[in-house]
Amino acid sequence: MTALYFEDFKVGDRFVSGGMTITEAAIIDFARQWDPQPFHIDAEFAKTWTYGGLIASGLHTMSVTLRLWLDQGVFKACSLGSPGIGPIKFARPVRPGDTLHVTTEILDLRRSASKPDRGL
Repeated sequence: MTALYFEDFKVGDRFVSGGMTITEAAIIDFARQWDPQPFHIDAEFAKTWTYGGLIASGLHTMSVTLRLWLDQGVFKACSLGSPGIGPIKFARPVRPGDTLHVTTEILDLRRSASKPDRGL
């Protein structure tokens, strides 16, 4: 991918990632280390719980999302890190076998007040 910088983006530009299929093993491995709630690490328990089966941690879903976003390569040349992440909602559980994709759309562009050669 060609290196893109602030001036290369236009409102309405869209970028779609490849996919990543989430396995039961990946859900359990991530959760054991970072979010060891029983509905993330115990498939038998999870069948009896609210979601009716094993689900990925929201933190796992966010980590996969970041990886897919970075793998697009679109922001490789211009990323300076993140100023933060807005309100995050998990519309539905991520389950073993689900394939996640990331669609990035440029909604707004604004130059930095302190560094006009940069922007958000």
